[in-house]
Amino acid sequence: MSSEPIADYALLSDCCSGALVSAAGSVDWLCFPRFDSPSVFGRILGPEAGYWSIRPAGAHSSTRRYLGPTLVLETTHTSAEGCVTVTDALALGDGRRGHELGADSPGTLLRQVSCTQGSVDVDIVFCARPDYGLARPMLSAADGGILVRAGDAVLSFSTPATFQLNTDASTDTDTAQARLTLVAGDVVGFALDSLARGSGATEFWSQDDIGRRLEDTVQGWASWSRMHQNYRGPWQELVAGSGRILQALSYYPSGAIVAAPTTSLPEVAGGTRNWDYRYSWIRDASMTLQALWVAACPDEAGKFFQFLATAAASQLAGGEELQIMFGVGGERELPERELAHLPGWRGSAPVRVGNGAWNQRQLDVYGELLDAAATLPQYLAELAPETRKFLADAADSAAARWRSADHGIWEVRGEPRHYLHSKLMCWVAVDRAISLAGILQSTERVPRWTEARDAIAASIRTEGWSGAANAYTQAYGCDDLDASALMLCIVGFLPADDPGMIATIEAIEERLTDPRGLVYRYLADDGMAGEEGTFLLCTFWLAHALALAGRTQRARAVFEQAAAFATDLGLLAEEVAPDSSELLGNFPQAFSHIGLVNAAWAIGEAEDRAAGP
Repeated sequence: MSSEPIADYALLSDCCSGALVSAAGSVDWLCFPRFDSPSVFGRILGPEAGYWSIRPAGAHSSTRRYLGPTLVLETTHTSAEGCVTVTDALALGDGRRGHELGADSPGTLLRQVSCTQGSVDVDIVFCARPDYGLARPMLSAADGGILVRAGDAVLSFSTPATFQLNTDASTDTDTAQARLTLVAGDVVGFALDSLARGSGATEFWSQDDIGRRLEDTVQGWASWSRMHQNYRGPWQELVAGSGRILQALSYYPSGAIVAAPTTSLPEVAGGTRNWDYRYSWIRDASMTLQALWVAACPDEAGKFFQFLATAAASQLAGGEELQIMFGVGGERELPERELAHLPGWRGSAPVRVGNGAWNQRQLDVYGELLDAAATLPQYLAELAPETRKFLADAADSAAARWRSADHGIWEVRGEPRHYLHSKLMCWVAVDRAISLAGILQSTERVPRWTEARDAIAASIRTEGWSGAANAYTQAYGCDDLDASALMLCIVGFLPADDPGMIATIEAIEERLTDPRGLVYRYLADDGMAGEEGTFLLCTFWLAHALALAGRTQRARAVFEQAAAFATDLGLLAEEVAPDSSELLGNFPQAFSHIGLVNAAWAIGEAEDRAAGP
């Protein structure tokens, strides 16, 4: 059963796919060639799914870091006999820099071991298990490395070392193993490539090529950071790191950004709330674009917006509702299935791939899309007439459908309800459309958008407020608190110092937090078995709302409480366990990093306002 703490993992990315490397030096998650491709290594979900470990044979201690402002990982292992470093990266396209980061990524995992002191025995275990461990591989030695064949998957493992191949069918342990004795000055590199069937003769990587491409990948990430990261507000290092993580979670060929690079890391250890997050949600759009604007660059924000608009454009024209999420290539159907052969992280089953929420009704997506457009007005004038019409049609759909029930922002898998957040985002859709009417060439629609905006606002103020809770609540006709009500001031529906907004902020801070001050999404019964942890995104929302209300000292305290759960590498998960400080959920989580960036910016702006001219 997989048991490494989620916080022990580092992320590698080539802006097409992702890998997780444990602090102990094992690649326990890797998908080729896309984020949502079946895994090659998946031990984080069960030993049946494979891994690639490089570590000293004896007792040792380890430290790790990213090499400067990059996603290239360096892990240093120190023993009584000596010291070795392992440098890991998913290779970027040769010579790609800045805005081209992610172009021509070869789909190659590079690992280089260097002995810097003494003499160290290093054990290497290569245990590929394609297709989430369902495909049994065949290993064969070749000049320059090892070929791995399993069903449709063909991998080339470049190595200068001699490995012992275990291909005994009776053991079910098809692996390659080696022990290398390295002395100070020795450097050995390895490369793993995903190949297409029928692609011709295999060309294994030379040692010079591995070293050169590792350095080139360092330079590629560093160039992106120099070009993009100009934020100068509070928590600059955390914001810059979060910007890199958002870039790392982007799929360069389309501009999509995945919610996380993993599937089925649970909301509670041993629980069943395990979902596949390797897709792109419209729900995240406006907050993602705002975070990219602050922590990265408008170009990345514009590319993500164009992906969403292109993926969804034909749906409204065909009379469909706007879909909530897409595959990274714009795929619409994301059928969910369970992998019964995997036990899941710490027994958290079922393991799921695909996401059954893809065809849910979530009315908030109209507001997210129009709010995203309003974040990038300079890009709208360059859009095709069909795209501008699509955005105007999205506002019309929000105006026509806002009275309907849906499944809400949290994708509750129960009966539809009239969720406050969904109504709010329909208000955002028509409000932003009114402000963009000239650019969208739809000024004739403004009267009906204005009528809808006023009607939605009146409905939220009357039906969204609970006197018993003294707050705006999760859904009409209920008294349950929900952290998404904090968005009322974040999106500008209410001023943060409105009495009802202040009461809502205080109610959430007092009754929807754990003893540490971390915020739950909600505590109401949602029809799903089990519990969940506190949500880091929601805690950053609270800090953001407090900043807007002028309570900057309290906002800072809440922000720092949430930010303290970043790992040593600056990575944030989705949740924190309610009974410990353990990170939970798919990792790293884009939403958490988005919340951090936007809250840091809001606090900095509020402090500047308070300081005066």
